[in-house]
Amino acid sequence: MGIITKLSRHCLLLTFCCLLVSVNTSTAEKELNIDYDIEKEIVKVLKEIEERYEVFFTYEESLLSGLKVDFEFKENETVESAISRLLAKTGFQFNTYGERFMVIYDNTKKSKRTARKIGRKIRQIEKLEEEGGIKMELTSSNPNRKFEKVSKSIKSLTEHKIKQIYSDTLIKISGIVVDEGGEGLPGVVIQEKNSVGGIISSFDGTFEIGVKENTIVTFDFLGKQMKEILVDGSTTQFTITLIDQAELLEGVTVVAYGKQKKESVIASVTTVRPDELRTPTSNLTSALAGRLSGVISYQRSGEPGQDNAQFFIRGATTFGFNTQPLILIDGIELSTSDLSRLHPDDIASFSVMKDATATALYGARGANGVILVTTKEGVEGEVRVSARYETSVSSATQNINFADPLTYMRLHNEAVRTRDPLGFLPYSKQKIAGTEAGLNGDVYPATDWQQSLLKDQTINQRINVNLNGGGKIAQYYLSGGYVRDNGILNVDPRSDFNSNIKLNRALIRSNVNINLSKTTKAVIRMHGTFDDYRGPINGGAAMYQAIVRSNPVLFPASYTPDEANKHAQHILFGNAESGNYINPYAELLRGYKEYSEALFLTQIEIQQDLAAITKGLSFRMLGNTTRKSYFDLIRGYTPFYYNVENFNAREGIYTLGAINPNEGETTLDFQSGNKFVSSTFYTEAALQYNRTISSNHTVNGLVVGILRQFLDGNTTTLQSSLPTRNLGVSGRFTYSYSNKYFGEFNFGYNGSERFSQKERFGFFPSAGIGWYVSNERFWKPISKIVNKLKFKFTYGLVGNDNIGSSDDRFFYLSNVNLNGEGYRFGSDGTYFVPGVNITRYANDKITWETATKTNFGIELGLFESLDFQIDFFKEYRSRILMNRVEFATFGLQSQTKANLGEASSGGVDLSVDYQLNRQNFWMLFRGNFTYARGVFEKIEEPNYTDYPWLSRVGKPLTQEWGYVAERLFVDDAEVLNSPEQQIGGQVLGGDIKYKDINKDGKINDLDRVPIGYPTVPEIIYGFGASIGINRFDVSIFFQGSARSSFWIDSRATAPFIDYHFDNDPFAGKIANNALLEAYAQDHWSEDQGNVYALWPRLSPYEVPNNTTRSTWFMQNGMFLRLKSVEIGYNLPLKVLSKINSDEVRFYLSGTNLMHFSKFKIWDPEMGGNGLGYPVQRVINIGTKVSF
Repeated sequence: MGIITKLSRHCLLLTFCCLLVSVNTSTAEKELNIDYDIEKEIVKVLKEIEERYEVFFTYEESLLSGLKVDFEFKENETVESAISRLLAKTGFQFNTYGERFMVIYDNTKKSKRTARKIGRKIRQIEKLEEEGGIKMELTSSNPNRKFEKVSKSIKSLTEHKIKQIYSDTLIKISGIVVDEGGEGLPGVVIQEKNSVGGIISSFDGTFEIGVKENTIVTFDFLGKQMKEILVDGSTTQFTITLIDQAELLEGVTVVAYGKQKKESVIASVTTVRPDELRTPTSNLTSALAGRLSGVISYQRSGEPGQDNAQFFIRGATTFGFNTQPLILIDGIELSTSDLSRLHPDDIASFSVMKDATATALYGARGANGVILVTTKEGVEGEVRVSARYETSVSSATQNINFADPLTYMRLHNEAVRTRDPLGFLPYSKQKIAGTEAGLNGDVYPATDWQQSLLKDQTINQRINVNLNGGGKIAQYYLSGGYVRDNGILNVDPRSDFNSNIKLNRALIRSNVNINLSKTTKAVIRMHGTFDDYRGPINGGAAMYQAIVRSNPVLFPASYTPDEANKHAQHILFGNAESGNYINPYAELLRGYKEYSEALFLTQIEIQQDLAAITKGLSFRMLGNTTRKSYFDLIRGYTPFYYNVENFNAREGIYTLGAINPNEGETTLDFQSGNKFVSSTFYTEAALQYNRTISSNHTVNGLVVGILRQFLDGNTTTLQSSLPTRNLGVSGRFTYSYSNKYFGEFNFGYNGSERFSQKERFGFFPSAGIGWYVSNERFWKPISKIVNKLKFKFTYGLVGNDNIGSSDDRFFYLSNVNLNGEGYRFGSDGTYFVPGVNITRYANDKITWETATKTNFGIELGLFESLDFQIDFFKEYRSRILMNRVEFATFGLQSQTKANLGEASSGGVDLSVDYQLNRQNFWMLFRGNFTYARGVFEKIEEPNYTDYPWLSRVGKPLTQEWGYVAERLFVDDAEVLNSPEQQIGGQVLGGDIKYKDINKDGKINDLDRVPIGYPTVPEIIYGFGASIGINRFDVSIFFQGSARSSFWIDSRATAPFIDYHFDNDPFAGKIANNALLEAYAQDHWSEDQGNVYALWPRLSPYEVPNNTTRSTWFMQNGMFLRLKSVEIGYNLPLKVLSKINSDEVRFYLSGTNLMHFSKFKIWDPEMGGNGLGYPVQRVINIGTKVSF
């Protein structure tokens, strides 16, 4: 759009500003010599002053209507003096803005509030004028005389009515312009496209305008996306909703190292509005699932501090070491945990880069996709304060149900009897009868460990405050937040400390923009997060595991003191035999773990406009440093354990015996834990050229150089003590013709210290083309129906140097320990000679893992309200690092590694957006769908020619292998007449019967086949709607997952057994697994003989045949969840004006409210982690206030 059109927009908006009160500034002195008759209407006097002094007045018509004054002009009098005399006897006041605009108002709060609004608008427009080199004048020498025509065509505007002259040939349209919350927007510039005439919406957002038939009308407002409608005479009443955007005046998409106009983006980039990520939790990653096309995401835990969601961009694409995307917040590489702590109110844009064109500039770091987040910056104007406070009630979405104590004892006896008819029964008839009769609970315990350890719900709080404003020189955005998350663990009032989970988090952010000169800007960003945690020594998830692994009738959580212990100053925890059983309650109360974690970063960016050299040239340079620290410690004691030694049933008196009287403690000791400190330095310099030539040709060039250094403060080896460094040069070159045809080339050239000199640098190019069909002239006849059609295609190569473990830093060097395993000799072996131990063999051929990506996308818009975007993608991953298959006869001390692996993936992701606007009603709908499947293409494995089902080639990357369960054996005779099951343990009737895949008469490892879907979902989808009626709004969102499998942990849930696992927090203690209610209700027994029961034949010990991985305990991970609901109310403008506020919103929201799944034992999103801390259901009430 040309200079004239741009001027007209600004001038119309400035004229709106004159409707309001503006701040005082000096007015240029102008001299006039006019005589005026006595007793004239004041409105006519003001009109004469406007024409003679070339100024503008704005006022509410009702204030001055019918008012007459006795006034005459004086010689050599300034305009300020004349107006002061004119209003002296009326009681009204006036303010001026600049040299041209004057507002007459009465001294009310409402007028003062509108003055603040106008100040912000005017400053924004002045900033745009400075950036565009445009200066508006009202003198007769101004060559753009159309401005005078526009200004004269606009009459006085009141709060309720706009007066306008219509010609007979114009169509009169009217309506209201609202924001996404349904509030009317004043000051929206409304005009025919490519014209200089127009109007602005009134105080409540209403408008009336006359336009030609079959004309496109634009609605433009600072900070909103411009809206266009076609006026063909069929409809004359409109409700226009303008959507927020991070950039003023034009839609842009944040891309690698910069921004691009949305229409010119041909890379596959998904964006989401920050308010869609706002959920009533303190973890941002929990909101990603189903809201971003191309992102596979799920949450396995709800424990505060441990509830990060796992996510993959376009699914699992590699079986290498690193599968996580690169996360950049304001250009700073951070972790998933850092992303999770980000507050949605601080986010300006959130983009997911999916294809090679989008990520090639990141070269070595872009293979797994990139998440780009930018935070808000200051906007010129008076300070705007916004505060949000939320209080929420959190509870488990679903708890596991356990069998009652009587059923536990009876089935435990059955488990012994069914395996060994002569076996000793663990529970006597007397114990069962005493428990059933409800006798003394200390002697006949029936402990509900869930009730003892868990609360039904807990309360959490969150608060966030931000300030935004500034002047012409500097603008600022400051924010601070506080989060308090509590666990749902019970604490005994007798305990001297609280071991329930409590996570306190403080967040601070400061973004300051400084205009050092007209061409030089500086941005200073600072951010910090500080976590303080306290919880059980072994963590919240371990408490849930302890419940599953504890016997409900062996002992109570604690005993009521007997006569001998009635003065004891400690809790008498229950236990049995040697006191080595897991007592979940004692584990919870025996102490606590504390940790403190901090992140602090500072970034300085300099932006230099080099238009003096050539138009469109600019330079940018930034540097940032990040500091992370962590430390923890444990404070705990050894509990006193007791059991019942004697019980006098007649008198109901028991005697307790101390199991560990010498080891028990009453005071806390401490144990120093882990300490971690790290430092990262990053610098980046970019030269950019962006220019439009002859209005049709737009070219853009970008060259970026980066340097990153990471230093670990907790090193234990020489190689880890050295700084980790990365270097890179990247470039982007784009061209567009007439906004129809687009081309783009990107490259990344990166160096990594991990590889030898000949493999150290990698070149990663990509290219893409696009065609905006709907911008073609031949498309106009159907543009009313199909308003947008765009095709795009990209192809490129990206890399990954984060391969292998952190110990494999320098692949081209061997790890040799000269003091390794040696030899002893001599008659008594006292002489020792150290030997040489090799833990890694050098390989100078190890190099980058690379990914070749192809993407074809279509963007389609229908009826200016329905938008589709669909992308079809393929990826081939090669040079995946993996261990070689080697035999012991090779004589090697460690496995060698090589870039041998290959994998491929592909799929489709799409999004749908729809919006509907009517008078006092609006609706938004958004849905998205992602299908991504990755498979092995090449992997070093044994030759499986005779057993092709064992090969991983062609199978999904997260595929599980196991036995195919046919059913349960009918009886022992069938076991004898079936293939021999060599998995382990004695196999009897009622145990699981497996299929003999290779028909050799034996069931062993050769019969294991791919079973189920991958463990990472191949399909994630989400859909939801927002509806607004007047000042009320309702939002609802569903999220679903499909094509994934998980397995019930048959060992961890096997009833009655003593179960342990790797890194067991209760290692050394005796477990006695609880009985799931589902197993109690549906298990094989000799009486019923159900060969399709959920649990096979009971057993008091583990039967490996039944607990091995198979299809028997395989579950479909498909579910649909009501992810979030929010009901909100915004106070009306009349009320806001009385309390001097811009926005007050009250809302009630909830997340994880309900789900639908065939699996009923625990929340299916937790997958195989169902015995851990459950995902949380949250009910939240919140308030947002802005002023």
